[in-house]
Amino acid sequence: MHKLLLALPLLLASAAPSFAAAPTAAQKEEFYKVCMGIAQDATLCGCKADAAMTLIDERFMAVVISSMKGGSPKAADYDAYNTYVAKSNQVCKPNY
Repeated sequence: MHKLLLALPLLLASAAPSFAAAPTAAQKEEFYKVCMGIAQDATLCGCKADAAMTLIDERFMAVVISSMKGGSPKAADYDAYNTYVAKSNQVCKPNY
């Protein structure tokens, strides 16, 4: 019973609805097109586009796409951007 009481707040927090909107299908398509213009690797770009759909939200997808097009994330987004890049690289690392 004691363990259940300790775990209850964690369960409730994980069940809370997420208020951040998921990236849109149009954003995923744009991400893929921009990536292909850079990398010209359909496997990599497909993986990165799929990963972005689960790793970031709609607002941050716009930040990532802008950065891919040569923009720079705002200072407040630097850490999150670097974390996203690292995570997407882990998910989509090439097989050597």
